[in-house]
Amino acid sequence: MTACLRTIDGRALPTRAERWLDRPSPEDDSVLARAAPPVLDVGCGPGRHVLALAERGVPALGIDITPAALDLARRRGAPVLSRSVFDRVPGAGRWATALLLDGNLGIGGEPAALLERVARLLAPGGSVLVELEPPSRSGAAERVRFDIGGVEGPAFAWTAVGIDELSTPATAAGLVVDEVWSEAKRWFGSLCRA
Repeated sequence: MTACLRTIDGRALPTRAERWLDRPSPEDDSVLARAAPPVLDVGCGPGRHVLALAERGVPALGIDITPAALDLARRRGAPVLSRSVFDRVPGAGRWATALLLDGNLGIGGEPAALLERVARLLAPGGSVLVELEPPSRSGAAERVRFDIGGVEGPAFAWTAVGIDELSTPATAAGLVVDEVWSEAKRWFGSLCRA
């Protein structure tokens, strides 16, 4: 099975989509170890992160809009719902951690708007764990589809966010960049309420 993020005209974007179907890597596990329960995995795709948390006994829920990805996540036993983060989300105001990994900070094409929405879903003192592009690797917003096993999902706006640009959307959303780090050539950040 394959996974790919494609533009509307069919061009594959240079992401690391092949890992979306794998088990979490050691660097994924390192990020997940920072997640306080309960955890909301925004744009969970095939559910590898939310499944790993559930297997550890951590209360977690994944949300996504791509039917093929959600079907795969459910077959793997991941707790997921078909839901846009911009729609009604169960547990709003009670999530201790929200995940925006695998480039999901770009969902909607407006990182500040996404972070503002996610911040409203968090409990007081909650945090957002994000994965970012390397420095100077941001991109313009474009319409994309998640393609899993040759089945395309619905189109949505998406953009890449480099680590050197994180503070701008975070500040606009009322969040503070608590920490940034790199592990195995991947970049991550932790955000908390201002």
